[in-house]
Amino acid sequence: MTVSKSFRWIEHRLLAIATGALALVFSAQSQSDNSVLDTLQVHGFLSQALIITDENDFFGPSSEGAGSFEYTELGLNASLRPHHDVLIAAQVLSRRAGGSSSDATPKLDYGLIDYQLSSDQQRTFGVQIGRFKNPFGFYNQTRDVAFTRPSILLPQSIYFDRTRSLGLSGDGISLYHEERLASGMLRTQLGIGQAQAGADLQSALRLEGVPGTLVPRQSAIGQIRYEHDGGRIIAAFSAAEAKAEFDFSTEQQTDLTFRFRPVVMSLQYNEEHWSLTSEFALRPTKLGGVENSWVNDVTGESWYVQYARRFADDWQWLVRYDSLISNRADRSGKSFEESTGGAVPAHTQFAEDITLGLQWTPHPRVLLAGEYHHIDGTGWLPVRDNQDSAQTSRRWNMWLFQLSLRF
Repeated sequence: MTVSKSFRWIEHRLLAIATGALALVFSAQSQSDNSVLDTLQVHGFLSQALIITDENDFFGPSSEGAGSFEYTELGLNASLRPHHDVLIAAQVLSRRAGGSSSDATPKLDYGLIDYQLSSDQQRTFGVQIGRFKNPFGFYNQTRDVAFTRPSILLPQSIYFDRTRSLGLSGDGISLYHEERLASGMLRTQLGIGQAQAGADLQSALRLEGVPGTLVPRQSAIGQIRYEHDGGRIIAAFSAAEAKAEFDFSTEQQTDLTFRFRPVVMSLQYNEEHWSLTSEFALRPTKLGGVENSWVNDVTGESWYVQYARRFADDWQWLVRYDSLISNRADRSGKSFEESTGGAVPAHTQFAEDITLGLQWTPHPRVLLAGEYHHIDGTGWLPVRDNQDSAQTSRRWNMWLFQLSLRF
């Protein structure tokens, strides 16, 4: 079909326009003001983790031998201000989370031109064009930088790593607004464009090896966020609609459509030495072209409560309870298991995770972290690491250790 070709043309065209605009703006500005290079900033980061599990595999063969080192993140970003109202920024990311070494091929994480249409002491209006990070919950826009995460793994009930590409970024246009109030800051952002649909989503849909192409469709995302009293209290509401279609190569099969409409409510309270954070999400998912009612139109539920304590200037410990339910109408997963004739265990439809974490920052550019997870259920277990779900264990434990550097 021509849908896939059309999307690829749009994607490359969008990036070409953004790159061309960047070159024109930079060229024009550099001719009139050589000091533009003084605004150039280049930063990078590297994270390497060791993952050990007693059952199941997570990001590689973590249950075998000495564990898995197949969780690596390497990023390089740059920004430039050719004009005081224009920011050009991009980041290239190499990330391996299990799978083959080819998964670490560097990719454009984000690349955009940010133009502030209006800015004064009271409010700011702006627009971003290109590939922008989705404003989803508290952590999505900076989730790949270990120094911005409260733990090695974010709460998997909301910040899925097994289908991260779908919610990570979009190619299109994003509008943002900031209103400075007497009591705090109000921020809003709305993005429209093509969602990303990588191999992780295809794997989660059990479409690996199936002849065809997974094609992202037009999607939208928005967030409203209020920060009270200098960030002592932060509240946010996020909503999105992400769509994709699997175009089968054979005409005998009906194309599979995917629609995901999550909403997330976020709340955080901060004191000098501790933070209390909680997020709750509803995740309506609809699969067209599938007859099984237990998978083609369901609403999942996600939530977590997290307490982080900072001590001794450069240490932090964390405790978190994280809950995922794939279908609110089948919380135990038993009906789903029956619908598959017992081939897929009920515990694949939920996950309850108790996390204990510790971070040490001996230097502003060095972070050492370790954490322990006790999990009941495999609802967010990566499919590519556990191809036969019948062989997975319901209750399992995971230890993670990570070294992170930045410059």
